[in-house]
Amino acid sequence: MDSGGCRMNGGGGGGADMISLEDLESVSEEQLELEEPEPEMEEEEERDQSGRLLQYWRDAARGHQVEVPTDMAQPIQQITSNNDGAHTRESVPYTLITRKEKCGEVLYEKRHYEKAHWACITVHEDTYEQSICYGFMKIMRFICQQNSAGSYLGMTIPIVTVVRTDEMNTTLSRAVTVAYYLPTPYQNNPPRPYDPDILIEQWPAAIVYTRSFTGATNELSILHELRSLAEALDCPALGVSDSFIVAGYTNPAAAHRHNEIWFLERP
Repeated sequence: MDSGGCRMNGGGGGGADMISLEDLESVSEEQLELEEPEPEMEEEEERDQSGRLLQYWRDAARGHQVEVPTDMAQPIQQITSNNDGAHTRESVPYTLITRKEKCGEVLYEKRHYEKAHWACITVHEDTYEQSICYGFMKIMRFICQQNSAGSYLGMTIPIVTVVRTDEMNTTLSRAVTVAYYLPTPYQNNPPRPYDPDILIEQWPAAIVYTRSFTGATNELSILHELRSLAEALDCPALGVSDSFIVAGYTNPAAAHRHNEIWFLERP
C-alpha cells in the first residue's frame, strides 16, 4: 500500500458517493434520537443499536463491493453518537482572503490555511470507490482509540480526500489519500497511530482556491467540478495540476450536501 503523497502542498483530493466517515450521519437525527440509549439502557440494547448501525454500513458498502468487518461496530457507534455528546465538530480554521461573486453566486473563495497536523493514509484498491472506503475505515479506527492517546479524538470537518488525475484531467487515479485534521488539543502533540499505514504529517501553510458544490461526489462529478473551478479562476493556470482536494462537510444522504473542490496555489 502506497502511504506517500499526503502533504497539502503535494496535491489535492476527491471523495466518492459511497460509504465514508460522513455516511455515519445518514441516519436522520430524528432516528438517532429515537435510538439513542437512555442512561439505564441494558448492555443488550446497546449491542442491538451497534448492530443496526453496523448493518446499515454493510448495506451501504455492498454496492461498492466493500466488506465492512465486525470490528468496525465500535468506531461506527462512537462517531454516530458523537461520543455521548462529549465532543462537538471542530472546523479546520482558515482566513478568507477574497471572494469572487457573479449575480449573487460565489464563484470561488481564496483562503489561507495555517500549517497543521493531519493524519493521512493513501490507499490503492481495484476501484476508486474501494480506495476511499477502506481509507476512511482505517482513519475511523485511528480516531476511535487506536492511537497512543488511547481515547476518542473527536471529529473535525472537512474530511478531505486527495485525488490524482492524468495529464488531461480526464481520469482519476485509483490511488486516493484520505486526510483528517487533528483537533486543536492534539495539534502540538499528535497521538501516534497504531496502524503503520497512517502517517501524521505537518502540512505547510497554503493558499487554497475553493468552490462549493452540492450533490453526489463521484468520479464524474469531481471531474466536472474541477473544470468548473478552473474556468471560474481569473488565472486558470493556478488550477493546472495533476492532483486536487475534495472536502466533505455533510453526509452524502443529506438533502443539501456541502462539498468543496480545492486547488492549491503553487509557491
